[in-house]
Amino acid sequence: MDNKEKNTQLFMYLVGSFEMSAMMAMGKIKNPMTDKTERDLTQAQFSIDIMDMLKEKTKGQLSEYEAKFLENTLGQLKLNYIDESKKADEPAKVEESAKSEEEPKNTDAEK
Repeated sequence: MDNKEKNTQLFMYLVGSFEMSAMMAMGKIKNPMTDKTERDLTQAQFSIDIMDMLKEKTKGQLSEYEAKFLENTLGQLKLNYIDESKKADEPAKVEESAKSEEEPKNTDAEK
């Protein structure tokens, strides 16, 4: 294997590592260390931001295959992040409506 092929494999591994980190942080896959599904959207955003920086810093330096791989991976992660961030908002909305239903309503009969 020549140096160019080795660097391509290392690049793919690096992108894949950040992808798995982001997917674990979004709760899409189990953490192999804890065997639990955990969510930390701040950590997921950090992994995505690192990949965005990597894309910017390597612009014009990657093969077409590497650039497309990075772009596709980032696109999928961003779509998943948006989906997960919407899910994070939904329980709060449900809890708020449940609380308002539980609150006693003042009626004229109580006055």
